Amino acid sequence: YLDADTRMPTGWHEQIIKEFNSDQGLACLSGPYVYFDIAPWQKFLVKIYWLVLAMPVYYIVGYMAIAGNLAIRKDVLEKMKGFDTSIEFYGDDTDTARRARKFGKVKFKNSFVMYTSGRRLKGQGIFRTAFLYVLNFFSEVAFHRPATNKKYQEIR
Repeated sequence: YLDADTRMPTGWHEQIIKEFNSDQGLACLSGPYVYFDIAPWQKFLVKIYWLVLAMPVYYIVGYMAIAGNLAIRKDVLEKMKGFDTSIEFYGDDTDTARRARKFGKVKFKNSFVMYTSGRRLKGQGIFRTAFLYVLNFFSEVAFHRPATNKKYQEIR
């Protein structure tokens, strides 16, 4: 699964095939975003976010996913009864990863990147965006629902 504003890197689908062929217990594969149109200082902060905050949390919790950089087995998605479309925006990827984990391993791989637009970071601000992602991630982990329930307004 990709977002409309992503730029799939060369070899992305080959990585998916390799990962799923090498691990029959793999239910879901995801990785971080790399923003192609933000300032260098913001790119540095995003890289720190993934390395210092996100990856250690992934190792503790055991699952994490980014919806715009996601591969999931069809049979797992069917067993999960698809995506939870009642979630407006924040938390949908964590909900998917949490539910997929019941059917196999959910792998978040730092080298499995997807290039995407930083429009949300520019529109909402990098710190507010990070706060909302972190808040809703932990809410999904703890309570199985996102913390924010206001309809997400698209940032252009």
